[in-house]
Amino acid sequence: MRRVREILRLIRDADMPARAVARQLGVAASTVRETVRRFEASGMEWPLPTALNDTALESRLYGPAGSQGHRRRAEPDWAAVNRELKRKHVTLQVLWDEYIELHPDGYRYSRFCELYRGWEARLPVTMRQNHVGGDRLFVDYAGDTVPVVVDRLTGEIRDAHIFVAVMAASSLSFAFATWSETLQDWSDAHVRAFAFFGGAARLLVPDNAKVAVIKACLYDPQVNRSYAELAAHYDTAVLPARPYRPRDKAKVEACVGIVERWLLGRLRNRVWYGLGELNAAIVDLLARLNDERVLRRFGRTRRQLFEEIDAPHLKPLPARAYVLAQWRRARVGLDYHVEVEKHFYSVPYRHARAAVEVRLTARTIEIFAAGERIAAHMRGSGNGRHTTINDHMPSSHRRYADWTIERIVAEAAGLGPSVKLLCEMILQDRPHPEQGYRSCLGILRLARAYGAARLDAAALRIARQSGSELASIRIGIRDRVVASVFRLIVAGKRYVGS
Repeated sequence: MRRVREILRLIRDADMPARAVARQLGVAASTVRETVRRFEASGMEWPLPTALNDTALESRLYGPAGSQGHRRRAEPDWAAVNRELKRKHVTLQVLWDEYIELHPDGYRYSRFCELYRGWEARLPVTMRQNHVGGDRLFVDYAGDTVPVVVDRLTGEIRDAHIFVAVMAASSLSFAFATWSETLQDWSDAHVRAFAFFGGAARLLVPDNAKVAVIKACLYDPQVNRSYAELAAHYDTAVLPARPYRPRDKAKVEACVGIVERWLLGRLRNRVWYGLGELNAAIVDLLARLNDERVLRRFGRTRRQLFEEIDAPHLKPLPARAYVLAQWRRARVGLDYHVEVEKHFYSVPYRHARAAVEVRLTARTIEIFAAGERIAAHMRGSGNGRHTTINDHMPSSHRRYADWTIERIVAEAAGLGPSVKLLCEMILQDRPHPEQGYRSCLGILRLARAYGAARLDAAALRIARQSGSELASIRIGIRDRVVASVFRLIVAGKRYVGS
């Protein structure tokens, strides 16, 4: 309300100059002079009639309240202005230039900015953050769970946890049910979220949960190594929210609340048989949330905002989805094998006793020493067995490991039928064939010094001396057979060729 009556009283009755009136009333001197000019132009006389109140006086001098002395200026679509500001390289100056081209008599730039700031101040708190399209993806787990989910394998009733991801600029939301909030489920939910959005944002913004952040810190948080690998696979980065600062990820906090009201409220009265059935219902509800509900402030659905703002700026997905890898510390044993989940995997023998790091995926095992990969294996079951690559063994071990029953018999057959028969009997006589390896190898090596003919004759002589019965032959060759053959070859040259 203008102080018209007081200005006129001081000017007319007190005969004060305009500057003195302005100082006393706290208004501009030009306002005082303008009021006097309008009063004189109105034709009214001083003193004013007692029946004339302040509202009527202002109406006589300035016109009816709310009326404009000029044509009303075109009002910009502030929701559209807000959407455009989320695009890269778009500023209020650019948008005002476009506005003034369409409406040359519209608001000047300063008034345009002032009106937009006033409109923006009326938005909810979570919308005041200025997010660029495709810049950030907020991720978190909902606080509440879906309680009645029956595990098809065990029949057990379990709680399902709801993973939530939301694009910062468009608020397009994704949800997925998992059995737990472990690293395996956390990573799998991220992979599905990237597939849902059709690309990767520049930054991932989680809270400080252990699956994401090993050590929370205001200045330099330590991100889980497997989670950092997931981010690198999709050419994005992890920027955890500050500890105890939920407003850093207000977007996902609001989305979690929406999901809990929109999803959990509609899923509360059903029994779900497996996560597949539950996630199918979540997909249908998310389609209604993202594609049908119009955001009142913007006049668009979340899907429309996503296609306009976020989708053009997302990074393309890699050809293959990320496979979770976990890291563990281990030490190589004296037998140059590393134990991982009750299975033993070989490394080059020169790394025996060394401390190494093991990278585990669902199908592979990789072993690193000082940042360099030294071995890779297909993952084996935890049966206490060994997976050994021959190239990892010393040459002496490798020569011995290369021998098998089939190879021993084939080598013996090449030296003569009697040598083959003798080796077969040795292998069959032992409780386990491998117990006869050394005896057979000792016989085969004698051919290097004495030749195949003499070795075959000696083997035939042993068979004859042991009798024709298989049982008596086995008795004759059971102990120190290699030494017996050697003595026959050295001392019994007359048997050669017999």
